[in-house]
Amino acid sequence: MLKEVTATRFITPLREGGSLPGLVEADDLGTYVLKFTGAGQGRKTLVAEVVCGELARRLGLRMPRLVTVALDPVLGLGEPEQQVQDLLRASGGTNLGMDFLSGALGFDPLAFAVSPEEAGRIVWFDALVNNVDRSWRNPNLLVHGGDLWLIDHGATMIWQHNWPTAPTSAARPYDASDHALAPFAPDVAAAAAQLAPLVTAELLAEVTAEIPDVWLRDEPGFDTPDALRRAYAAPLLARAADIHARIKGTK
Repeated sequence: MLKEVTATRFITPLREGGSLPGLVEADDLGTYVLKFTGAGQGRKTLVAEVVCGELARRLGLRMPRLVTVALDPVLGLGEPEQQVQDLLRASGGTNLGMDFLSGALGFDPLAFAVSPEEAGRIVWFDALVNNVDRSWRNPNLLVHGGDLWLIDHGATMIWQHNWPTAPTSAARPYDASDHALAPFAPDVAAAAAQLAPLVTAELLAEVTAEIPDVWLRDEPGFDTPDALRRAYAAPLLARAADIHARIKGTK
């Protein structure tokens, strides 16, 4: 399971994206970008962050470490903004934290070159998880220590929002024409040859085991958290086999 920490100080809200994440300090002396269970997108966004983030890491892509963060709503009592207070009050319990990469810069394709090999691996991964939120408008990529890091995977695996139609949704192609790395001639074929064999049932079971049970309970149609974990794994295993042949918009 993911490392568990407890938030000890709410530092500031981060005015990025629609979920209003926040920066917190924790009892392990770490600083984390906190994604709240009480945000509008709900716990499924956090599940997607865990599945994609942990899968990316196991495939050798750079992804800030994830932890679960126990949050006491009392930390928000001193916040001057009502919106932030309401969000903290609605998010007591288990939330998701991502290592804060101090000094990281947002990816700028005019200032940072990406090799076709690295671009191919990231485009292939995004096709696997159906990431619709890595466009040139909003790359969700950071440059830290001279390297490219992946962040923000809440808008992935859209099929989780309608499980009865998940097989049909997951079988659709992936349009990469707007992808932030499309201009770098991504070598998707090489990425598929390297990464697809790594996406096994065993690996996906390991990844989905990282999802806290509390985020998987009471899902209609599933009796247990483990049954829902298997539902998350199944489309990814199927897509890994041939998604490279169904990516549109790359040169």
